[in-house]
Amino acid sequence: MAPSIVADIPASAPIESKLGPKASNGISNPLHKIIKAPLPNPSLQVTAEHTLKQVEAPVYAPRSGEVLLHIKATGVCGSDIHFWKAGRIGSLVVEGDCILGHEAAGIVLQTGEGVTNLKVGDRVALEPGVPCEKCFLCQDGRYNLCEDVQFAGVYPYDGTIQRYKVHPAKWCHKLPDNVTYSEGALLEPLSVVMHGINSAGLSLGRGAVICGAGPIGLIALAAARASGAHPLVITDLEPRRLEFAKKFVPSAITYQVRKDLNAEGNAKEIRKLFGVGVQGDVVGEYAAPETVLECTGVESSVITSCFLARRGGTVMVIGVGREIMNNLPFMHLSLAEIDLRFINRYRDTWPAGLQCLGGGILDLKPLVSHTYPLEKSLEALHTCSDLTNGSIKVQILDDIDATI
Repeated sequence: MAPSIVADIPASAPIESKLGPKASNGISNPLHKIIKAPLPNPSLQVTAEHTLKQVEAPVYAPRSGEVLLHIKATGVCGSDIHFWKAGRIGSLVVEGDCILGHEAAGIVLQTGEGVTNLKVGDRVALEPGVPCEKCFLCQDGRYNLCEDVQFAGVYPYDGTIQRYKVHPAKWCHKLPDNVTYSEGALLEPLSVVMHGINSAGLSLGRGAVICGAGPIGLIALAAARASGAHPLVITDLEPRRLEFAKKFVPSAITYQVRKDLNAEGNAKEIRKLFGVGVQGDVVGEYAAPETVLECTGVESSVITSCFLARRGGTVMVIGVGREIMNNLPFMHLSLAEIDLRFINRYRDTWPAGLQCLGGGILDLKPLVSHTYPLEKSLEALHTCSDLTNGSIKVQILDDIDATI
């Protein structure tokens, strides 16, 4: 049934709603049209005052190159909590109301003019960042670094914690029949890990440490195991998360970070798990971890990672941390030629990620510990923000039929 056009977008609508993703030529498409959907469109929005609110959002018709989706699953990410609690991540600041969410999968309800890669009824995962495709970084294939990227759930661009969302068809990836919407929503954090692992260059049979047993750290542990890196150690302060990590990847060695030790002290204790003593020797140093995947962003953990990696090794910071860190051991990194590296999101990871899930290389389903219906999305964020709840990955699901 074709929707009825109600009106142009009001002037008070969010900026993304008025401008939307740019066309491939860099010129904004005409204004979206609001359409009448058969069901309400509840959304979860963050405000500039660090509050959350559940409000009805408009439903828009897809323009040229776009599709209208029914979002079936959205994962709650640590960045959603950061935007709520702190109001910013680095230079990304919440300056007004914005719908949260970017780890998403859904079904195509309508296609805009010129869309040939998707049809109504296709099940897809969303790649949430829409780059400008004109800058030198985009032209060089490094579109994840585009300064003009329009990223879902980052002010002013509305995210996926809503029932209906328009998204460019180019940045929607078809799900294999054996991959669920819930798994499709896990492709986004998997992509973060894949970009980090690809950039760090894990080696078959070489040891690695994963710092942090949250969702990203656990996915990194599973991916590192699949890559052939060995032995693997995962660290965390929370014993319950380490217990889960051991069940999730039984071959992993767990280490509970000691609060009575400083960063260097914890690094020495973790190195002992690789057969390397406090001083180390030629054989022992070789056995020390070649790669450290730092998945927390916490300053003390980053510093621990610097002392963990063997000489000539790599520390890959995947976690999101403080804007400025003051205590990095610069001369230790320099004298040991340890490569301290960083990533920003991902690029060209969705096709490979789909192969990993569809081909059975990775099974991430056990990570989903809590699910909530869309109408209880506020409760979902509260659960995710409180570690005492024991959550791993919280997802917001909308299982109803919202066909237009």
